Amino acid sequence: MGKPEFIGKKSKAAGGWGALRSCGKKLLASGAPLSGAVTMLKANQPDGFDCPGCAWGDPEHGSSFEFCENGVKAVAWESTDKRVHPDFFKTHTVSELRTWTDYEVERAGRLTHPMRYEASTDRYVQVTWDEAFSEIGQVLRSLDSPDRAEFYTSGRASNEAAYIYQLFVRLYGTNNFPDCSNMCHEASGVALEQAIGIGKGSVLLEDFEKADAIFVIGQNPGTNHPRMLGDLRRAAKRGAKIAVFNPVREKGLERFADPQDKLEMITGGSTAIANEYFQVRLGGDMAAIRGIAKAVLAADDAAIASGRASLLDRAFLKQHTTGFDAYRAAVDATSWEHIENQSGMSREQLEDLAKIYIESNRTICTWAMGVTQHRHSVQTIREISNFLFLRGNVGRPGTGLCPVRGHSNVQGDRTVGINEKPSDAFLDALEKEFRVPMPRRHGHNVLAAIGAMLDGTAQAFIGLGGNFARATPDSPLIAKALMNQKLTVNIATKLNHSHLLPGEVSYVLPCLGRTEIDRNSDGIAQIVTVEDSMSMVHGSGGINRPASPELRSEIGIIAGIAEATVGSQIVDWRGLAHHYDRIRDLIERTISGFHNFNERVRKPRGFRLPNGPSERIWTTRAGKATFSDCELPALTEHQRALGEHGTFVLQTFRSHDQYNTTVYGLDDRYRGIYGERRIVFVNPDDLTEIGANAGDRVDIIGLHEDGVERVAESFRVVPYELPRGSVAGYYPELNVLVPISTAGELSDTPTSKSVLVSFRLAEQARAA
Repeated sequence: MGKPEFIGKKSKAAGGWGALRSCGKKLLASGAPLSGAVTMLKANQPDGFDCPGCAWGDPEHGSSFEFCENGVKAVAWESTDKRVHPDFFKTHTVSELRTWTDYEVERAGRLTHPMRYEASTDRYVQVTWDEAFSEIGQVLRSLDSPDRAEFYTSGRASNEAAYIYQLFVRLYGTNNFPDCSNMCHEASGVALEQAIGIGKGSVLLEDFEKADAIFVIGQNPGTNHPRMLGDLRRAAKRGAKIAVFNPVREKGLERFADPQDKLEMITGGSTAIANEYFQVRLGGDMAAIRGIAKAVLAADDAAIASGRASLLDRAFLKQHTTGFDAYRAAVDATSWEHIENQSGMSREQLEDLAKIYIESNRTICTWAMGVTQHRHSVQTIREISNFLFLRGNVGRPGTGLCPVRGHSNVQGDRTVGINEKPSDAFLDALEKEFRVPMPRRHGHNVLAAIGAMLDGTAQAFIGLGGNFARATPDSPLIAKALMNQKLTVNIATKLNHSHLLPGEVSYVLPCLGRTEIDRNSDGIAQIVTVEDSMSMVHGSGGINRPASPELRSEIGIIAGIAEATVGSQIVDWRGLAHHYDRIRDLIERTISGFHNFNERVRKPRGFRLPNGPSERIWTTRAGKATFSDCELPALTEHQRALGEHGTFVLQTFRSHDQYNTTVYGLDDRYRGIYGERRIVFVNPDDLTEIGANAGDRVDIIGLHEDGVERVAESFRVVPYELPRGSVAGYYPELNVLVPISTAGELSDTPTSKSVLVSFRLAEQARAA
């Protein structure tokens, strides 16, 4: 049987000519290739805009080309010449649009006018901004409790937009802030808060220039944050050891051809990234790290017994940490058999990695959602922290903990108050500034919000950006939840599937994009700010003409809703929307670390927020870096799948032609897939076991035992190099299989990387 038409040649390396061709193709498809190319020259520049893609940091002395393929896709997608005018909805009903794919819906173009859903015609119709604000405010005021409303935030929102959003919502009377971080790096925040006293990483971008070893765990920078590959490439070329833990062999972690390297581009060459690449079992990262630590501790015992110096940083352990003895006991009690079975790695492999760690004077650990979307993600990140503590690899140049965030300001949104569990200190500061009481009861995260919408407790949903319906698990249940609402409001640049699930009253409010000039009524161009994964805060100012004269900024829209809902007696919303410096003044007065905010953010590269662990200042309960003595899970989903015939564990991930839920195209060239998204990657031996051939259609059946039937129908199988018992495919298409009833312990993050499933051949299902 020949190879199916959608399975093609994989790229030899990430980046290179393939990336340049893709950039050109996306710019041409936008309809504005020349302006798009000019726009990219201002991406991540001091006098330009922050890329609306990932949250990777910017170098202190950058080049004129501080962008990547994903950045080009994001900008081309935003700066398209296609428009969704009001007449668009005269041609297409909402019911029809629900049958379109995510790619088709967003490809329709930029929203241009505020729109209200009209149930009698099943269409959106144009309204004025004042009409929209008035009715939204009226519905919110009519609810018998502010806790009946949910206020979602996407990581694309600026610090200023997020700050006045949380201020409006708290003056309204609730802490219901379901946030995109609840679905990705919540586990990182929880674990790092416990371990080092701050829910952020401890590294600066410059630390990658000094590290001797970098452990890359559960992430795929080639697709999710490509600019990181440049830093890994430079580290590899100067001799740093790079060890990768990932169930999937990802091209960007194997080889990278830097489009800015003339020699590599001329010769077709590339640079090897990983010295060691281990396809750890799904959910096995904690076991792998513990195995390395166990080998390090054994080597340290041997060194001391032979009269040599300790291999651990004993001074650091004594002065800066607590809990080491309990952790050591937990490691000693963990058997090699348990470690090997859970990680899928051999003792010899782990001992070899221990040698790399011991020989490295400066080590960084970096991770993403391959770590954070399991039941035991918080414990895994605590284990990573333990591992670095052993040799004092936090708080020195070239060392540290580095969770790599997704959306460009997901970290900043949390910093400025988007948190369903705000600290007392933050609420105290707000009360002092505004002289009114703030709600103290904890609110809803994403899963709690979904539950409240399903059981009728919540009656209103407002989304500041994002695509809530497609980012969340259990897609059919989410659709039901949204359509049960008295009010749904979505602030967005483009139409998406969340807008096609209207409540009783439903609005889509179009906003400016990151690349567009934001002028106030005096004609003054304004800037906003964002915070990257390294805690750097910098300014962003658009350079393009807005897609429509009717567009308003996110800040302007929030201010309009706030004024219509809570009035302007306490806060001058129009004044804040007129001059964003005033918002930054409020941030400065209510959040520590933002002193001289307006002055410092206008300097090239901005400024870094206080980060105690990078200076070995620990604000944990114990006042020290804190070891965890958690046991390994008794059994991971992958181990269960290997023990049950016909059962597999699924992870969902992005294709190379998408960013979060935004699908830019139908190709995934790094994995050799072209023109198809309804696919599932399967180990070739497992493919034989289920009786399928490459390209066959299967139904994927969720096996979570909660009484809900979950089936993803008619997906095509692709043989791929994966650990046996594990399969993988793209979200949001496979979110239908991810249950809301299972979540990370302590983080409440959906377990999208450990979903138990089985298969049936589609032909058999149709016959049945």
